Amino acid sequence: MRIYGPNATTFNTPATSTRRTGSSSFTLPETSETTESRGPAAPRSVSGIDALLALQGVEDPVEKRKRSVKRGKTALDVLDDLKLGLLSGSLDAATVARLRAAAADLKSSSGDPGLDAVLAEIELRVEVELAKAGQA
Repeated sequence: MRIYGPNATTFNTPATSTRRTGSSSFTLPETSETTESRGPAAPRSVSGIDALLALQGVEDPVEKRKRSVKRGKTALDVLDDLKLGLLSGSLDAATVARLRAAAADLKSSSGDPGLDAVLAEIELRVEVELAKAGQA
């Protein structure tokens, strides 16, 4: 099978090597400003990512206060459940376990001195109740 056309390959004709020489040549425009030669630049640090990670570690004071208030309310609710259990004569282990968990949550600071003082009083009461129950 023989193919004729502009992209056809023929084995009989020798390849012609003609070079075109044009009158125009490529030149860069000359600039009047001289550029200073600088040494190799230091690699860019990943400060953008570092800054984002650092910002994620910073807590909003309002959110921190809200979480502390919620932990305090939870501890008070568990103390109420404990009181109801003691009055009814049925102190269950689940309430004591919840009280222990509430005591552990009250350890962190809220950043507000007044709220921290109230949370410290709640924590003290929780610890007293745990000691009474023999679970300290």
